[in-house]
Amino acid sequence: MATVEIKNTTGKKVGSAELTASVFGIDPHPHAVHQVVRSQMAARRAGTHATKGRSDVSGGGAKPWRQKGTGRARQGSIRSGQWKGGGVIFGPNPRSYAFKVPNKVVKLAMRSVLSAKAAEGVLHVVDEFGFDKPCTKDAAVALGKLGIEGRVTVIVANDDTNAMLSLRNLPKVRVITASEANTYDLVDNTAVLFTKPALTWLEEVLA
Repeated sequence: MATVEIKNTTGKKVGSAELTASVFGIDPHPHAVHQVVRSQMAARRAGTHATKGRSDVSGGGAKPWRQKGTGRARQGSIRSGQWKGGGVIFGPNPRSYAFKVPNKVVKLAMRSVLSAKAAEGVLHVVDEFGFDKPCTKDAAVALGKLGIEGRVTVIVANDDTNAMLSLRNLPKVRVITASEANTYDLVDNTAVLFTKPALTWLEEVLA
């Protein structure tokens, strides 16, 4: 069973934690990760695009010219799609792009990402931030002493409000609670940082 170092906010090792093999030690399943991320991105699309069809544009009540005898092609309305100012043929209309993914696939994708991060050595654990009040400056110092650089996703305990408020304004840092953890936020980074309570909570959910 793999282990991970637990550090405090000064970067000093204060212990270690055993990682659950069924969550952090599986063979990653790229297809499940791709499917879940695609589902998440699709659900974020507004889908508010709209065009007017021939029944929506104004005018065109009268037949432009008689059916026969003019030598021209027959026409029924100047609001048909081939006319300038006419309706759009098969144009986009408001719709939802969201599609469902089975819950077991969602959990498989999250376990796959966590296992890959653990194998790459970019999964970090801090015992707790312990901020008495929200302070972005203290959060930046803590991340620096932990030696974490680049884009980082920080997962904190569900009730750790001070840490959420302290970390959320830092550039290249995405902070979420353990209950908000999802495949996209776990994969879209160069490192993942858990607080120990958040790691324990998520292991229980995914195991």
